[in-house]
Amino acid sequence: MLPLNLYRCYRKSVCRSWLKVTSDDVKEQIFKLAKKGLSPSQIGVILRDSHGVAQVRFVTGNKILRILKSKGLAPDLPEDLYHLIKKAVAVRKHLERNRKDKDAKFRLILTESRIHRLARYYKTKRVLAPNWKYESSTASALVA
Repeated sequence: MLPLNLYRCYRKSVCRSWLKVTSDDVKEQIFKLAKKGLSPSQIGVILRDSHGVAQVRFVTGNKILRILKSKGLAPDLPEDLYHLIKKAVAVRKHLERNRKDKDAKFRLILTESRIHRLARYYKTKRVLAPNWKYESSTASALVA
């Protein structure tokens, strides 16, 4: 059986034995990609595929979002909430063209319900402002 440290990098020294990128190099790459407008998950995918960084946390000691927050480059909306709003805007646009699509109308109700629940969670965690409110009329401006 293999030792545990080969399954997962619990210490930086184990990870860095094969990785030639330093913590500062990874942070600079994160800042550069964030300034291009990429989301934290997209940054992680690029670092994994192009630079061989499997987990940013194991190399730098912090997650991508925390690194971005330290520089003030974090997105205004949490990523999961952003994608739900984007989905709701797309379904609403579809419903403007196809008014009789009952299933899409039902899915829109479910998606907006999920948005409201997630917004309530983020308000309690103080990620969103207490007066933040999802409105379908202004949702397309949030996503654009």
